[in-house]
Amino acid sequence: MDSAEFHAAVYDTVRLIPAQKVTSYGHIAKLIGMPNHSRHVGQALKFLTSGTTPPVPWHRVVSSSGAISSRGPGTDGARRQGEALEAEGVEVTVTGAGERKVDFSVCGWFPAPGTV
Repeated sequence: MDSAEFHAAVYDTVRLIPAQKVTSYGHIAKLIGMPNHSRHVGQALKFLTSGTTPPVPWHRVVSSSGAISSRGPGTDGARRQGEALEAEGVEVTVTGAGERKVDFSVCGWFPAPGTV
């Protein structure tokens, strides 16, 4: 699978995540048949532009711990992602260390590979 095919597979799969549900980068990688490429899933989502059609609900993908990943020092990506999830009705908690997290037992979306 070349880079363009990988990105297309990631975007198509992320579009399947229902509103008010969240999954992990690693699970998207498993669903597209590339289980060792969770970081590449994150990179593919990073390359999205606001004009992508149909839209890709990038905000529904978080780390395997349920944490909303920082986009780097001085950025507001984690806050924006948390706000987008909250707007859909996903509860986002903030830990004592200031990390934003979701509870997969409440809002997780983890279909078996080959079923979506």
